[in-house]
Amino acid sequence: MQSRIKESVIIALAILGFGVLLYAAMMHVKDRDRVVVVRGLAEREVAADFVIWPIVYKEAGNDLSALYDVVQNKTAALEKFLQENGVENGEISKAAPDIVDTDSELYGGEKRPYRYVATVVMTVASKNVDKVRALMGKQGELLKQGIAFSEGDYRYRKVYSFNALNEIKPAMIDEATQNARAAAQKFAEDSESKLGKIKTASQGQFSVEDRDENTPHIKKVRVVTSVQYFLED
Repeated sequence: MQSRIKESVIIALAILGFGVLLYAAMMHVKDRDRVVVVRGLAEREVAADFVIWPIVYKEAGNDLSALYDVVQNKTAALEKFLQENGVENGEISKAAPDIVDTDSELYGGEKRPYRYVATVVMTVASKNVDKVRALMGKQGELLKQGIAFSEGDYRYRKVYSFNALNEIKPAMIDEATQNARAAAQKFAEDSESKLGKIKTASQGQFSVEDRDENTPHIKKVRVVTSVQYFLED
């Protein structure tokens, strides 16, 4: 009889203990389901570290041979101008002149003043952005030599880029994560909770854009991180 009572007490205690453990586990799971999702932003303004500058000018004439000589002379003068202003030979590339015979493009019998039009493109590609930008302001010096740049053609736009993104990525990710944590901490305080560990985190893509249309040599780098935190009582 006493043996059966002892067995019953042991079984009862075991059931009770199991129930307590089960309840604690359920409450733990419930607590772990309480989360807050926040986003952190990091932005920086950086100077472009590479520039591509297509220099375009046009020449027109009726004598193809004479036009070719003029193009050769002016191209040599342009290249000398660049070199004298600190542009290295390896930063300069030249394309063959694009010559159009306007007689072959007549529409409605309209006669044009010059039969041949040559488009010349010389491209400067350099890491020294400040040097090239300063040189852009000296274009007037070439006018004295009869070289007038052709602007406005969308095919030959100046392009500024920023290639040192990997150098600033770690610091920006850290900044974005800290901003996300600050937002989560504020949410936890407002909800009378404590901020727990990170449940999940994801990093958005970095974007590099012109700061504005007037200063393409200044870039805005941006990244957003999304972080999910546990909330605890």
